[in-house]
Amino acid sequence: YAIPRRDVNPLAHELIARFGSLSNVLDADESELMRVSGMGESAALLLSMMPQLMRYYQLNALGEKPVITNFAQARAYCQPLFVGARDEHVYMVCIDQSGRVLHLALMHSGTIDEVTLYPRRIVETAIRHNAHAVVLAHNHPGGTAQPSQADQDTTRALAQALNGIGIRLVDHLIFSGESVHSMMRMSSGGEENGNFSYVMQSRIVPGRSRALKEDQYEWIALSADMLES
Repeated sequence: YAIPRRDVNPLAHELIARFGSLSNVLDADESELMRVSGMGESAALLLSMMPQLMRYYQLNALGEKPVITNFAQARAYCQPLFVGARDEHVYMVCIDQSGRVLHLALMHSGTIDEVTLYPRRIVETAIRHNAHAVVLAHNHPGGTAQPSQADQDTTRALAQALNGIGIRLVDHLIFSGESVHSMMRMSSGGEENGNFSYVMQSRIVPGRSRALKEDQYEWIALSADMLES
């Protein structure tokens, strides 16, 4: 579409040979793409827009108001946010008492290996959007999904700040490629490949013979003590 009336098959092969893979081609900057003979500005722009289009598609496919009540749902919602990302980004997902997403906010963008989070901004955003709980997610481009000491210290500080105003930090996910690390799973000793719930779905209540409705589920707090363990 960007290069009409011409066989672009040789150019496609040259791009993949130059960058190593289709994903690397789509992740490349426009200026890098235009260094390849035969690539014009329109073609480079079209290719560089593909990862962003994929992110919107994957998020939209989850529905208008997706629900996050477990690790699998949190991973499915957050992973598309980092498609094609070359720098570190931190997102916060505000959710209500039943786990429905209220708001998605890009909190900070950093360099390829560093990002700074400020508890005050996290707290202000959570309050502004009436969050009952939040999920944090950030990426390690070019690295591993394992948390650094700074990641653990920051998560502990944010959990304490949010807990002080009655908002729960139910998880902090770290993405690197197809890998993901859950700070909640690490703290609670969950299995590395197993799914786990962020809610208690079958609590027995005096005087009732059935489970609570979805909007009556209780969120499990990600406490500072768990983070320190």
